[in-house]
Amino acid sequence: MIRSDLRGELRARRRALGAAERARLSRRICREVLKAIGPAPRGRHVAAYVALPEEPDLAEALTALARRGVQLYLPRITSFRRRRLAFVSAGGERRVNRFGIAEPPPGARARPATRLDIVLLPLVGFDAKGARLGMGGGYYDRALAFRRHRRAWPRPRLIGIAFACQQVDALPVAAHDVRLDAVITEHGLTRFPRSPR
Repeated sequence: MIRSDLRGELRARRRALGAAERARLSRRICREVLKAIGPAPRGRHVAAYVALPEEPDLAEALTALARRGVQLYLPRITSFRRRRLAFVSAGGERRVNRFGIAEPPPGARARPATRLDIVLLPLVGFDAKGARLGMGGGYYDRALAFRRHRRAWPRPRLIGIAFACQQVDALPVAAHDVRLDAVITEHGLTRFPRSPR
């Protein structure tokens, strides 16, 4: 199956859960995120995302992490033409971009991806080897491209956030794709082995 068809099928699966079920599962995912990050994460730098209606909503977990002293960052698209994003401080106001995603405004303090501890990534699909299918823009793959070239790079840990129904047996992998270290669903954390591409 080609990636665009698979993307459509997996998004349909996600929407089929219904708003109430997505909210219930999002609360379970938030508990799993807090468990995975641990009870004493003060001083850690964690990037997350603001959920679209069909995605797992991490707002509850992010509020709890901020109370624990975690420095939070959100993606902000810096160039639509070149498909670039930066991870910027999550505090303060947010504006909706052309994709309907709330993001910090220009001027918010950015942190290099290499200096983040964890990135919680939205995704459309994932497989048992840690391949991730996103929305198709390649923004995250470009921002995290350094991870493809240095398998032993210690950070950030890349953790996909998904509903369990988004898992498939195998995803077609492109040369530019960046693999996940783990995924969190309503069933908990699954780590993926590091392996050559």
